Amino acid sequence: MKMKREDIRNIAIIAHVDHGKTTLVDELLKQSGVFRANQEVQERVMDSNDIERERGITILSKNTAVFYKDTKINIIDTPGHADFGGEVERVLKMVNGVVLVVDAFEGAMPQTKFVLMKALALDLPVIVCINKIDRPEARPEDVIDEVLELFMDLDASDEQLDCPFLYASARDGYAVKDLNDEKKDMTALFETILEYIPAPEGDPDANTQVLISTIDYNEYVGRIGVGKVDNGCLKVNQDAVVVNHHEPDKLQKVRISKLYEFDGLNKVDVTEANIGSIVAISGIADIHIGDTICAPEAPCAIDFQKISEPTISMNFIVNDSPLAGQEGKFVTSRHIRDRLFRELNTDVSLRVEETDSPDSLKVSGRGELHLSVLIENMRREGYEFAVSKAEVLYHKDENGKKLEPMELAYVDVPDEYTGAVIEKLSQRKGELQNMGPISGGYTRLEFSIPSRGLIGYRSEFLTDTRGNGIINTIFNGYEPYKGDIAYRKQGSLIAFESGESVTYGLFSAQDRGTLFIGPGEKVYAGMVIGQSAKPEDIELNVCKKKHLTNTRSSSADEALTLTPPRILSLEQALEFIETDELLEVTPKSLRIRKRILDPTLRKRATIKK
Repeated sequence: MKMKREDIRNIAIIAHVDHGKTTLVDELLKQSGVFRANQEVQERVMDSNDIERERGITILSKNTAVFYKDTKINIIDTPGHADFGGEVERVLKMVNGVVLVVDAFEGAMPQTKFVLMKALALDLPVIVCINKIDRPEARPEDVIDEVLELFMDLDASDEQLDCPFLYASARDGYAVKDLNDEKKDMTALFETILEYIPAPEGDPDANTQVLISTIDYNEYVGRIGVGKVDNGCLKVNQDAVVVNHHEPDKLQKVRISKLYEFDGLNKVDVTEANIGSIVAISGIADIHIGDTICAPEAPCAIDFQKISEPTISMNFIVNDSPLAGQEGKFVTSRHIRDRLFRELNTDVSLRVEETDSPDSLKVSGRGELHLSVLIENMRREGYEFAVSKAEVLYHKDENGKKLEPMELAYVDVPDEYTGAVIEKLSQRKGELQNMGPISGGYTRLEFSIPSRGLIGYRSEFLTDTRGNGIINTIFNGYEPYKGDIAYRKQGSLIAFESGESVTYGLFSAQDRGTLFIGPGEKVYAGMVIGQSAKPEDIELNVCKKKHLTNTRSSSADEALTLTPPRILSLEQALEFIETDELLEVTPKSLRIRKRILDPTLRKRATIKK
């Protein structure tokens, strides 16, 4: 017999990137007394890894729990970026309702639509929280209309449309039901969660059923499965079997050796967990997302949607440049292979496949950001390798026609730059679908554009809009191939010989384009040292020293002034490289190089093409 467990609420916090989910979770933790009064707490405490903290984005969904009036509220903080959408889809299976956070100035954005669509499809009740009402340009009333329009566009039922709206400033730590209410704390949000989000239901006397929705990984205990107890109860040392809805043959006997529940930011050991509890289970070596842990006498898998397919891929290759092995700790193909396959433990949207060459692996992900975060993580761990230009993954329809992944791009730009953006995106096969003014002298453009049209566009976009534009994209299915796109108008400046760059050589080279290196840097033949001003590649000798004669002095060299080089970040370097180039990644350096280093062989390959 099903019953409700009134002392628990399970919620996910969903939103577009940068609308304040993680900051809101911070406040709920603080105000529920998770931290001691004098405890030093860093901002965005849920963003636990370095890259999340530096970039101010959430990459992995995280679990936490707070207590309010004897009720335990399990909270899951989810990512906002489209590249990590796979995380959001899965965690919604663990919760009974969501808090949709919307920026009081930006309003409903593409990712708001995506996450709301997923929540409504699962029939989850939604609490809408209009955040950042303390911003001087906030327009909360208009944003409420936008959100209601979004609900209607997504065919929400009458019950779903009748959802509560709250106004909040996560940064200042308050939420109110009415803009005129006294703004002091988060009580209104806590109360609305208890009132409006249903308690989890299940049959405590039935056989055990736990659906694994997230995987955590820990060096000491290996894989940790996180999921919700749907039926029955789960005990330490209990015998169980693991089954999977998408793999009917799977039937694996296991024993539950360790069981944890969440309390604040910690995992707490428990001996048993009942319906509605969100638990972490360690000790099952190859547990996967979508697995159901059941009682051995009644193995019955819980339905689980398939993870969205990757749309973009690049090759990870053993570094074979003349400077290989000088800066990295892990450089062999075995190291790189082991590390990539280990990443599959926690990242379900990633695919790693073998290629014809033992030194190269094909890695596919949801977008450039997804793969660049993986590259950055490996770099920091001491890995050295090379990567190729990102390419999209094509499909074929039943008539054998080539299909390519498409994106919806929403672009907010100051009015004076709209012409430049429309022109650039049209060249990249983008079709303008909608255009309208938004407040503050900005225009919102909506484009349908092939995914490959956006590869390498972001840095150009920031230049074209003087850093004032915002671009957001969301995957929009597959469509017939739209034709070839010319990515880069300029060629590369290539080093002609190996050695160390010298001011004299760089001085004569800088007239040919933009340099990426300064004096005193190691270079090798075939390394890209800058961007040419012309469409073709140019080979230069930047190690050339001035010959000294009795009439010239070496001090005359010091009068040469160099333009500061353009130092590329990882994303910019990945965007810059062409199909015949590789990016050499080491813990200390990023170097762009030609795939074929020898100039004669390179020319032959071009002629063959």
